[in-house]
Amino acid sequence: MVHIKLPNILPEIFQIILRYIYGGRISLEEYDISDIIKVLVAGSELEKLLISLIQSDNLQMDEIQVWEHVLKWGLAQNPELPSDLSNFSKEDFKILKNNIRQCIPFIRFHNLSSEEFSDKVLPYRKILPKELLYEDLLKYFMNPNNQSIKKLKDRKSTKEINIDSTIITTKHAELISKWIDRLEITNEIENAYKFKLLLRGSRDGFTPKKFHEICDNQSHTVTVVKVKENNEILGGYNPVAWESSDDGIYKSTKDSFIFSFKNSNNIDGHILSRVEVENSAIYNYCYCGPSFGDFYFFGDHGFCNDCYYEKNIRESSDDFSVQEYEVFQIYKTN
Repeated sequence: MVHIKLPNILPEIFQIILRYIYGGRISLEEYDISDIIKVLVAGSELEKLLISLIQSDNLQMDEIQVWEHVLKWGLAQNPELPSDLSNFSKEDFKILKNNIRQCIPFIRFHNLSSEEFSDKVLPYRKILPKELLYEDLLKYFMNPNNQSIKKLKDRKSTKEINIDSTIITTKHAELISKWIDRLEITNEIENAYKFKLLLRGSRDGFTPKKFHEICDNQSHTVTVVKVKENNEILGGYNPVAWESSDDGIYKSTKDSFIFSFKNSNNIDGHILSRVEVENSAIYNYCYCGPSFGDFYFFGDHGFCNDCYYEKNIRESSDDFSVQEYEVFQIYKTN
């Protein structure tokens, strides 16, 4: 819980501000000039508080949420602004830009995904300082490896996920954690999961036999596979225990999912596919590695189809070759 102290704002003045926050407008005719001046001063104090919050390295919020809340605050300063951005006039953009100009320098836009930048920031490009920020952001999202672009450092997170992987990064692990909790990509992480490495192909071997030796009877596992042909990443989450079967049997669960990423550098362009036919969610067979209803893995190769999950996680149904694969067991740390 965060406790905010506002020693410079009198309780009766804060009551006026609260009426405005919840009602959208206040009638200044009800107050004398001295109270109106105090309200204006208090508004300045609240802006300083907002700036102080978004400057913090320890702010527990995804950057897209920071941006959205700053926008809401800026819009709330002038309730007469149109609710639909498409109806904004040139003057409306100027007003909004003026409202949040002190906050803009402290938003860490480089921490957004290119999808978030395109969908949530570009529509407001008229309020960004063109010469200092907008052009740099365009360059960055066109080439994220550009070292010449100055960036604010990442925020710290008490729920940051550390992962021992040669395939995926912390960003991938955080997104997978959100999927496990059925959160949207823009939501804050609710549970900090530990990813415990059980198996790595290059270390332990790629054979189905080795997989079952290590992973049978282990539940709540995440499998990630790096495809040799194009560095694509495929994977799946299995909440139930793996088993060996001589005949090949399906296990039922409503919480499994499969996924893909275009590469290991970022999380853009991911595909998430949740199980639809629950009794065909997981496939246990002694001659297969970790396999799901639509994602089969045989050690050094595998394939994907579209039968039991929401959608295909690959454009191609051809077999793929495996460069590396890892299996993690996950559990909550809090």
